[in-house]
Amino acid sequence: MRVRALLLRAGSPFAQLWFRIRKPTTFGVKALLRQADGRFLVVRHSYADTRRWALPGGGYKPTRETPAEAAAREIHEELGIALPAEAFTVLDTTVTTLEGKHDTLTTLAATAAGDTLRLSPEIAEARWVGDLAELGEAPVSQWLVRALASS
Repeated sequence: MRVRALLLRAGSPFAQLWFRIRKPTTFGVKALLRQADGRFLVVRHSYADTRRWALPGGGYKPTRETPAEAAAREIHEELGIALPAEAFTVLDTTVTTLEGKHDTLTTLAATAAGDTLRLSPEIAEARWVGDLAELGEAPVSQWLVRALASS
């Protein structure tokens, strides 16, 4: 495991504890990326629950960027895929306290031209799949399931 990934994994419990104590207001995005053939991208993060398949994404500050701009930035940072913000459409916006923080989470979708990925240390594994059944018995993020149902 790479050094940055190890640091992210080691710090994750402390971040989660801080969220539960401080209860900050945050804003986040999740991105459902599809291929023209219908496959979609799932990732496993190198921190927190590393067994769970999820959507790529991250936090943003709404005073600095829109959810679509944040999704484009996160996809480029985490996966090396360059997409313009205009390529993303909003699927859903919800407020959640699931991680102990007050998070406004926007899920967006876009179509990627290619399937080549360059993983950042935040991503332990990524794969293009045609169906959730391809992931076997591994746990799946509720946000991934909701995004697929909305698209």
